[in-house]
Amino acid sequence: MSSTEKPAPVKPRIIIHGGAGNITRQNLPRQAYQTYRDALLQILHQAQQSLVQPGAIALDVATHAVTLLEDNPLFNSGHGAVYTRAETHELEASVMVSKGYRKRGVGVMKVTRAKNPILLAKEMLVRGEADDGGGAGSHCQLEGHTCDRLAEEWGLEIVEPSYFWTRRRWEEHRRGLGMSYDSGTYAKHRLAADSEEQMSSSGDLIDWRDEACVGNDPSWDGKEYLPQGTVGCVVLDSSGAICVATSTGGITNKLPGRIGDTPTLGAGFWAEKWQVQVDAAAIPSTRLTVPPLAALVIDCLPVLSSYVNIPGRDTGVNERNHRQSVHAVAMSGTGNGDSFLRLNAVRTAAAMTRFSQSNPHDPHTIGIAPLQGAVTAMAGPHGALQLSAEDRWLKSGEGEGGIIGIDLYDGRGTIVADFNCGGMFRTWIDDRGKARMAVFREEIY
Repeated sequence: MSSTEKPAPVKPRIIIHGGAGNITRQNLPRQAYQTYRDALLQILHQAQQSLVQPGAIALDVATHAVTLLEDNPLFNSGHGAVYTRAETHELEASVMVSKGYRKRGVGVMKVTRAKNPILLAKEMLVRGEADDGGGAGSHCQLEGHTCDRLAEEWGLEIVEPSYFWTRRRWEEHRRGLGMSYDSGTYAKHRLAADSEEQMSSSGDLIDWRDEACVGNDPSWDGKEYLPQGTVGCVVLDSSGAICVATSTGGITNKLPGRIGDTPTLGAGFWAEKWQVQVDAAAIPSTRLTVPPLAALVIDCLPVLSSYVNIPGRDTGVNERNHRQSVHAVAMSGTGNGDSFLRLNAVRTAAAMTRFSQSNPHDPHTIGIAPLQGAVTAMAGPHGALQLSAEDRWLKSGEGEGGIIGIDLYDGRGTIVADFNCGGMFRTWIDDRGKARMAVFREEIY
C-alpha cells in the first residue's frame, strides 16, 4: 500500500463487562440472571447502534456505554456504587485510546459529585489536547476535590451525594460492619449524606479503624453473590482505533482514600498499538500465531472457544514479502482490584502480547502472540491473578477477576475474554453479528 492510500476500513467490534466474582447458579437465581441479561443486552444494543454509524468514534461509543452502566443500579458504578466504611462514595473511572490524543490515557478517583465519572475522564482526555490541559494540566491522574471542581467547570452534570445511594448497597455496607439496616435508619442517613455535617450526624457508625471490621468484606462470603465488580467497555471503530472505558465504586467498605486498579494506568485498564511485520504471502489476515505457552493454556481450556474465537496456529511462513502492519490491544479488568494493582495486570497482558517473540522472522512466532493467550495466562483459571492469592485463594476474594479486550491484528479485530472466578457478566457482538451475553463458561439458562 502506498503512503497516499488510506487503510481499508476495519470491522467495528464491541465487548462490555458488568463485574466478576463468586457467582454461582445457586446464588444467582434465574430471575436475577434474566434481569442482568436484559440490562446488558439493552446497553449493548444501544452502543452497537451508535458504533455502526458512519464516522463513529470508539471513544464516544465506549464512554456512552459506560454511562448507561453507571446509571443502572444493578452495577457497582455511579448510581448503585458501593460505600466506604465512612458511608460515603468515592468513585473511580478511566479511559484510554490506542491512538490519538496527547494524554492517551487518564484516570479520575475519589469523585463524589459528577453524575457520570466516565464523562469526567473523557473530558480530561479530550481537553488534554490543549496546552493547559483544559485546566487539568498535563496530568493523567487526578483525585478528590480537583475532580469535582473540574467536572463543574466543564459543565458536566453534578449531583448531591445521596444520588449514588441505593438501599441494596447500603444494606450490604451495614451488614458488613455488623450494624442495623432498617428503613428508618436508611432514610435518616441518606438525608444526612447531603449535609456538610454528615460525619457528625452519623454518630452510630462503627469506627472504620476497629479491628473487628478489618477484612470483613460482605461482597465476598463464598456463598452469597453481591455484585462487586467494575464495569467496562472496549470498542474498536472502523478507523482502527480501540478505546477502553472503565468505571467503579471500588470494594465494599473500603477505607476512605483507597485507590483501586480502575483509575490506575496499566493495572485495570490499558490500550496501545505498535508496528509489526506481516508476511503477506503466508499469513491470512483472519489468523494469528499462538506461541507454545499460550497454545498450551488454550488447549487446557477448550471451553474458551464457546464464547470467543480462539486464533488458529500457523507455522509454515514464507519469510519473503514482509510488510508493516498495526497490532493494537485494549483491555478492561474487573474483580479484586488490589490483586490487579500488585500485578499491573492488564499492562502485563499487553506486554506479553507485544514482546513475547524474540525474533520477528521466526516462522513459528511471526504474527505476534494473540491477546487471548495473554489474558488467559493472567486472568484465566490457574493464571497469574489466581496464583498471586497463594493460600488465600477462595477465602477472601483475593486474586479473583476477569479481563475483556479486543485484539486488532492486520486489520481484523478479535474479541477476547477470560476469568478465574465463578462468573463474569459480559456481552458482545460475535463474529456473525449476533448479540451475545454470558455469565458462566457454559450458559444453560
